[in-house]
Amino acid sequence: MDKIAVLIPCYNEEKTIEKVVKDFKTVLPEAVIYVYDNNSTDRTAECAKNAGAVVRHEYQQGKGNVIRRMFREIDAECYIMTDGDDTYPAEYAREMCNKVLNRNVDMVVGDRLSATYFKENKRRFHNLGNSLVRASINFLFKSEIKDIMTGYRAFSYNFVKTFSVLSKGFEIETEMTIHSVDKNMFVENVVIDYRDRPEGSESKLNTYSDGLKVLKTIIRLFRTYRPFAFFGLLSLVLLLLSAGFVTPVIIDYVKTGIVERFPTLITCGFVFIAALISFFCGLLLDSNKQKHRQDFEMNLVNVHNHFMGLKGEH
Repeated sequence: MDKIAVLIPCYNEEKTIEKVVKDFKTVLPEAVIYVYDNNSTDRTAECAKNAGAVVRHEYQQGKGNVIRRMFREIDAECYIMTDGDDTYPAEYAREMCNKVLNRNVDMVVGDRLSATYFKENKRRFHNLGNSLVRASINFLFKSEIKDIMTGYRAFSYNFVKTFSVLSKGFEIETEMTIHSVDKNMFVENVVIDYRDRPEGSESKLNTYSDGLKVLKTIIRLFRTYRPFAFFGLLSLVLLLLSAGFVTPVIIDYVKTGIVERFPTLITCGFVFIAALISFFCGLLLDSNKQKHRQDFEMNLVNVHNHFMGLKGEH
């Protein structure tokens, strides 16, 4: 088991990866630097190896797929995840590691948005997207995480080995954040400076398509992690819709004693039934979620005991 493992998922980062590896080796000389190459068509793997990193490969395309492989294969007391594009300064890594190793923090978030991100980032819609995602998640999940989509994080062994990676691409950071909030993980923020990519280095994040995937992920995880709120809101919308359309029918009946719009009345009846079904679905799924929470806590105990065993062997 490694004391500290630095995890760097990479796709076509030959211009910056060597500097990133060397910077983290300087700040964390005791750490093992892992670079996982994700089907790069340039010299990323060669440059990383020359800089002293342990290079491995993930052939399923997508950042989520790479992180799944990393979390599965590597055992460490503390994990640092960063990008290979030299946008995250390595000098914050020691502070982030200390929080995990000395304060038992499960996830440390490298907070760009409270520092230089909006100034350094030249992609206007990325700024808007980050603000929108942060606001929506903190509202929906009652959290106070400062930077939802940052790629600079530190993790405990317990977090890594109990986190089920479902996302395939860049929406993985959003999934991590919501998982930590829902499972009552200990999360802290470290304000970091952010550097825009150096000239000649291109972002792999598509503002529109990946932004849409992130928003879909938020909705999907809101439904999964807060089913009663999701289906309760849906039930309320259907109930109001039913009430809105049936009101004129009732008024006409009171005035004339005749129901003239039977199709509307029948439709309202079906919508009302759908509202009831949605409400009770939310109740059932919320009860099921509580059982999952209990199972997770038991699994967390087993993972922690396994971790102590591995730690004892070293």
